[in-house]
Amino acid sequence: MLRRIRTSVAAALCCTVLGAGAAGCNGDAVENWDPFASATRTADAAPVSGTEKIDLAGRSVNVSCSGDPAEGGPVIVLMHGAGDGLDKLAALQETLAKRNRVCSYDRLGAGASDRPDGPQDFDGTGKILTGVLDRVAGDGPVVLAGHSLGGLIAARYAPDHRDRVGGLVLMDATPSTMAADITKAIPESAKGPAAELRAQNLAFFRGENPEKLVITDGEVRSAGNIPVEVIQHGEQYLAAVPEYGPRLEKAWSAGQRRWLALSPGSRLSTAAASGHHIYLDQPDVAVRAIERVTAEAARQARDE
Repeated sequence: MLRRIRTSVAAALCCTVLGAGAAGCNGDAVENWDPFASATRTADAAPVSGTEKIDLAGRSVNVSCSGDPAEGGPVIVLMHGAGDGLDKLAALQETLAKRNRVCSYDRLGAGASDRPDGPQDFDGTGKILTGVLDRVAGDGPVVLAGHSLGGLIAARYAPDHRDRVGGLVLMDATPSTMAADITKAIPESAKGPAAELRAQNLAFFRGENPEKLVITDGEVRSAGNIPVEVIQHGEQYLAAVPEYGPRLEKAWSAGQRRWLALSPGSRLSTAAASGHHIYLDQPDVAVRAIERVTAEAARQARDE
């Protein structure tokens, strides 16, 4: 979206917080749509091996799985950011799959999955995630590792699915109050690139994005006593946004700290040499965090 803005940092903000492209928001709302109302549970279907498309009540969802689960260990599910897809997570998945069962998927409107028929909300995208988990993990526990918007979706999903989410890793996840943060950090009176960035981001949150996902602000709710690792970027690229950059960095950092309310077992760290795509800039940091959370989730499951 903001690649049209001359400041590359401004471009990074829109791509990292909200996505790389914008799409119109057309069609009927699907907040009451239940994609599994007439579908049978897919837990007994053949395990996903490699990359394949699965059917979730008539919608094709692109899924990739690799590796074998550690004994008693949860399945790791990687969740991409807006404007990305599972292909961008391939190297991270390959590394983690040496000792774990790891899956990723393209959300509706992303990668090789079907486009949504109309606007989506968190409930709808959560139902798609549930369908994916049914297929790749059955009734077993999972660790959700999400980047950017994927992290926000994972953090919104976990509190309502404590029976299956055993741990969370949030890699520079979009803050829970990002729309409000942007309006406070960049006032309506702003001019130039900052004004364009503000307008494009707020439009994205209203659903003008490839996933047609309406992204509403909300409080951080508890996901129980599960291991949670929150990793924030260390290279303060947002600070270079003309005039308003320091405010954006401050708001982003505050948003990362708020994620700690997900669990008493939350931990915040900084990837010192990373911009927004931590798993690309410092993949070792992402791998260690995901493996720590996976090991702790497995230990908790054994102790129950």
